[in-house]
Amino acid sequence: MSSEFAMSDLGTLYYFLGISTTRRDDGLFLSQSKYASNLLDRASMSSCNPARTPIEVTDKLSQTGSTPFSDPSYYRSIVGALQYLTFTRPDIAYVVQQVSLFMHSPQDHHFHAVKRILRYIKGTLDYGLIICPSSLAQLVAYSDGDWASCPDTCRSTSGYCIFLEDNLISWFSKRQHTASRSSAEAEYRAVANAIAECCWIRNLLGELHIPLTPASIIFCDNISAMYLSNNPVQHARVKHVELDLHFVRERVALGQARVLHVPFSQQFAYIMTKALPFVLFQDFRYNLNVCPSIQIAGGIDG
Repeated sequence: MSSEFAMSDLGTLYYFLGISTTRRDDGLFLSQSKYASNLLDRASMSSCNPARTPIEVTDKLSQTGSTPFSDPSYYRSIVGALQYLTFTRPDIAYVVQQVSLFMHSPQDHHFHAVKRILRYIKGTLDYGLIICPSSLAQLVAYSDGDWASCPDTCRSTSGYCIFLEDNLISWFSKRQHTASRSSAEAEYRAVANAIAECCWIRNLLGELHIPLTPASIIFCDNISAMYLSNNPVQHARVKHVELDLHFVRERVALGQARVLHVPFSQQFAYIMTKALPFVLFQDFRYNLNVCPSIQIAGGIDG
């Protein structure tokens, strides 16, 4: 092989693009604590009072109801930095997605929401994501759609978190492009997004010569959406999501995916679509393997 294609072993990875890696007995700990600390300095909030959650349960951010923020460029700078922090902090993915919706025209109450996120980060500076040793046997996804959650457009929010065995490897929170006519439609679109991501991961693992034989399991808490994925006779009732319907049905028929029901207490994707009370938020955060640097991760069985 030509020397121009030779690869060098740079040794153990410790720090890369703002992400520190620490090898421990229970796995690899990924953290952006230094990056987060610098962000608090930039925002002049290094000495702020910590918050237990990144958003109040009652908060519904809207484009109306407040005065324009005095420094939109500053707002965009802080929110952009928060977006990068979600690389190892899936627990803030939902609220960062929410404040990102108003980058074009931020208002004062949007910046108050940003400050709440920073206060939460202040109290969780040493938190990061654990990657544990495990077999590469199955993908498990948790999918949720929060119907008509946007007060301005009545669009829904889709979210998922995907585990490869016990490790969280992909997560997503985004407002849907169109309004859904029912909660089942919003949930079904979220299921389709999760299955599409699972298909991409399966293809990637196949190219790495680690093919996955078992079907990916997609958990959702909407029984109607679960029935739609397995019953093609129902498609006439949801023609406005027919593309998603055929895509999901095809993957189910090929044996690449199974859509199953999950109870409220184990629907970890809620943390990607809505504000949660502290006890539930704390439980779901632990199950996403987001924990302090000295704590052992919980996996999906906690």
